[in-house]
Amino acid sequence: MTDFIAFCGLDCEQCEARIATVNDDNSLREKVAKEWTELNGVDITPEMINCVGCRLTGVKTPFCQSLCEIRQCALGRKMETCGSCSDMEACSIVGMIINNNPEAKQRLMEA
Repeated sequence: MTDFIAFCGLDCEQCEARIATVNDDNSLREKVAKEWTELNGVDITPEMINCVGCRLTGVKTPFCQSLCEIRQCALGRKMETCGSCSDMEACSIVGMIINNNPEAKQRLMEA
């Protein structure tokens, strides 16, 4: 498993926030901020769209850094990903992702 696979199994290499960060693309930051503001009903500014990846050392969006329950749980349990957790199948926290994203679940199962 690459370091770009998030704790929940999503592929950070495909995340537009990471792509904007790596390419220093302010237009993409603005696009992502607008989409995430509408999707989440909170004000997200382009300056918040900076992330190198969930499990990598470096900058993260405010949500990924502090608010993501999945990331906080995995870090607290010292798990490489949710795939190494014996509670994954019954977990309502990561279930929000893996029940709607078969690719994410598959990545975790392969871990």
